[in-house]
Amino acid sequence: MRMSIRGMVYLAFFIALGVILTRFASIRLTVMGIESIRIGLGGFPLIFAGLLFGPVAGGIVGALTDIIGFIMSPMGGYMPHFTLTAALTGILPALFLQIIRRTEKPGFSSLLLAILGGEIITALVLVPYFQHILFAFPYQLIIPPRLITVAVEVPLYTLLAHNLLQRLEGLVRRLRFSYR
Repeated sequence: MRMSIRGMVYLAFFIALGVILTRFASIRLTVMGIESIRIGLGGFPLIFAGLLFGPVAGGIVGALTDIIGFIMSPMGGYMPHFTLTAALTGILPALFLQIIRRTEKPGFSSLLLAILGGEIITALVLVPYFQHILFAFPYQLIIPPRLITVAVEVPLYTLLAHNLLQRLEGLVRRLRFSYR
């Protein structure tokens, strides 16, 4: 995999934006001394990087966002389980979009399905599972707030991604060619 310097700079921007939005511009709710819910736009840069540059880039942005964010603002010990889910947050919507998309330009509904599919796997399945096995959180405590969060974030992320992809159409075309 080869990427231009410009592409790397864009990914670094998404990583920085992801760290800021996740660690410093989110509402963090703790249960029994452990962060259980994080509400904000922190997942959007991971997802958008994957949509722009592909699943590998989305995974890199997701993993590095989680690792750098943990270094800058740790809450408890480092858990690689959550780095995996952050990487998958960037990977899965891009993969699903590649499977769903039949035209060059993704529509709102295909973006919605791709982002929803990724969020179901990461935010509604993997994160609660890891919280359950690592911290013994009961699913009844974890799932209801996550359902609300996903119900709000998925349409918001989709709307943001759709509008940005439309407004940056020329840039997106150039970026796709610079990413090899």
